[in-house]
Amino acid sequence: MLHLRHTRDVELVPFRQFVLKLHSRCDLACDHCYVYEHEDTQWRGRPMASPRRVLEQTAVRIAEHAAAHRLSSVRVVLHGGEPLLAGPETIGFAAEQLRAALPDSCGLDLRIHTNGVLLDRRFCDLFLEHDIRVGISLDGDRAANDLHRRYADGRSSHSKVLSAVALLQEPGYRRLFAGILCTIDVRNDPLAVYEALTALDPPGIDFLLPHATWVHPPLRPDGPESTPYAAWLGAIYERWEAEGRPVPVRTFDSVLRTLHGLSSLTENLGLEPADLVVIETDGTLEQADSLRTAFDGAAGTGFNVFDHDLDRAARHPGMIDRQLGLAGLCATCRSCPVVSSCGGGLYAHRYREENGFENPSVFCGDLKEFITMVAARGEGTDPARTEPTAGTGLTDRQWDELAAGHGGTEAVRVLVGQQLEIDRTLLAHVATSASAPSASTSASWRLLTEFDVQVPDACDQVMSHPYNRTWATGRWQRGDGGDSGDGLAESAAAVALRAGSEAEVRVPLRGGVLRLPGLGRLLVDGDAAFVSVRSCEDGFTATTDSGATVRIAWAQQDPRWQPTRTVAADADWTVRLEDTDPCRDAHGHPVSARLGPEEFAAWERDLTSAWALIKRILPGYAEGIAAGLSVITPLQRPSGRRDISSSARSAFGAVGIARPATADTLALLLVHEFQHVKLGAVLDLDDLIDGNDARAFHAPWREDPRPLEGLLQGTYAHVAVTEYWRARWQDLRGRHGFGTAADRAQDEFARCLADTAQALGSLSASGSLTGLGGRFVAGMEATLRPWLDELDSDDGDSARPVASHVR
Repeated sequence: MLHLRHTRDVELVPFRQFVLKLHSRCDLACDHCYVYEHEDTQWRGRPMASPRRVLEQTAVRIAEHAAAHRLSSVRVVLHGGEPLLAGPETIGFAAEQLRAALPDSCGLDLRIHTNGVLLDRRFCDLFLEHDIRVGISLDGDRAANDLHRRYADGRSSHSKVLSAVALLQEPGYRRLFAGILCTIDVRNDPLAVYEALTALDPPGIDFLLPHATWVHPPLRPDGPESTPYAAWLGAIYERWEAEGRPVPVRTFDSVLRTLHGLSSLTENLGLEPADLVVIETDGTLEQADSLRTAFDGAAGTGFNVFDHDLDRAARHPGMIDRQLGLAGLCATCRSCPVVSSCGGGLYAHRYREENGFENPSVFCGDLKEFITMVAARGEGTDPARTEPTAGTGLTDRQWDELAAGHGGTEAVRVLVGQQLEIDRTLLAHVATSASAPSASTSASWRLLTEFDVQVPDACDQVMSHPYNRTWATGRWQRGDGGDSGDGLAESAAAVALRAGSEAEVRVPLRGGVLRLPGLGRLLVDGDAAFVSVRSCEDGFTATTDSGATVRIAWAQQDPRWQPTRTVAADADWTVRLEDTDPCRDAHGHPVSARLGPEEFAAWERDLTSAWALIKRILPGYAEGIAAGLSVITPLQRPSGRRDISSSARSAFGAVGIARPATADTLALLLVHEFQHVKLGAVLDLDDLIDGNDARAFHAPWREDPRPLEGLLQGTYAHVAVTEYWRARWQDLRGRHGFGTAADRAQDEFARCLADTAQALGSLSASGSLTGLGGRFVAGMEATLRPWLDELDSDDGDSARPVASHVR
């Protein structure tokens, strides 16, 4: 039944996506299900749960395939039926086998897709252990969801699915949530569906057309020539655009990308070759599940994991037919003006009995109308580049901004969001890892999870405080050796005070000091070990176990209360000067004591001037600093030494600086250190270098050799230092002409340019950059390259040391 074209010489496309069926039955009876409610009956003869020998052999085959084709990563989706019916033991075993078998050079993106009705903490804890992300099927509000997704006896599944989503939104589990999949029914109000789904704050939404063919066409209430699916999607698209695209929608992002010549994010659209194979519970290798809607056995290949390697399946004519791009489409599709975006639609939707898949999609009119509408609305605009780069969550454009040394507001906000998720995960591990947590730990964690639902903004502000990560990292590294209740209770109290909650929080003191992260510290007289903190109308109270109460009013000065003070450099940037947090000693240099009024005023003055300089001469860095640098920790200024500054991987969003003699130098230190903050966040998301390379490399700005990551960090910082001196040189020359200050800035520019180019050469020649690492280094090189001409035109001798590599 397949229509094949020129398949003999087609280059094999390796599989990068694997759907692994753990269970072949389901606990719901959704009447739009393509497995049980359409043409296919193959599921009836397969084992309900995948046996261990199938899972073991599947892991071996995927690992073989990844090694043979040198794949840097693969995605495996645990599926069904309903995969949770397989139980935690089988799911855990599958995850263990997959990770153990894959070569070290290949990453694993492991996911599970579920209807959610069985999801509970037991499963979520398992998914945390094995790093399994969770996708949920949900068709909208209760009325929309119950149109199809019911139990066999007619009961609604909606409330249980909402409970599953609420569980995934808890702080300890939030990083597991992969998104929501919604199947379209044009009888549902599109905006009601959209509002119901976006109200759940998912990390992404995917709208799917219902599976249909020319044999069994989709529902069209207004007649066979109508295009209700285009109208349905169009209504949501307009709202989505009007709201500033508040959540990624894979369908919309794919259309926008393909309209501008970029790849699609889904097999349903675009001309990219299919790279997916399904492994059934008996080890059978099959094509995409959607083919089950065409005819009985349409997805079959005749291969299995025991007798055949995956290359055999990849060469199956049915697989190849879905990899031919434009040549694989019928004449009608090949001549269509939107074919590069539509791609002929989903392969299964093209089926007719008389000529197989040699047809346009049964949704052809809808797809053409919707894509044309999106193209018309987007005409003349700069296309959004929305595909995340590898596992970073950054778009191509944002990644390239950061690689160039800069990073605008949106790029840095992505890093901020990713780091918040790391903070949440780390805090959850600390809170739940103790074999016998204290009553304080349990109570504080329970309160934090409640706050996360009730007052999420206040919770995010406290959890993202840089030195909460410092505390949690230290506690995590010590393992089960200490009670975690102190930092958790301090955080819970800080959230309660920020939100004005009536909750009372019992907090241990640190040698007579109440730490309230991000807010400040309270000095408590006597030898009390605990205080109970409660918000009041104009401040808060702290009561010891003996009954002594301190009342603090926010608007009044009290020597016992030392708030974390802020500096509003201008309307764009407000930063906290953190000189109170006991956990701030993370920067490798002694921290300053509490600043007196005169020293704080000096910081305020210099920060305002430094920020004005950065905005004027380095606008490419200013946006990122404003979006991501929230805390400056004053360091002690050593006598007779150069200026010192530092950042810490365990304190994202903070830098430590000893206030220098001039605001110009402070500007340089801020730009320099925030480079380390940004790159540290990028390195938390994906590998740029081979971590097994233990060599030391010469860095031109240091006497001691550096490990490869240290060289990368220093080079990235020096891109900014180089640009600072370039901008300073041009600024001084433009305002004052040639002279001592401009000449010094030019000399510093030339020296830094030579040093940075030399370091980039060492990175490029190391042989230990990953694919993303090579792209990142190339971005830095592209930034440096045009600066050579500027020096050539002014003083050619200055540029000669760097020309050989960067050019």
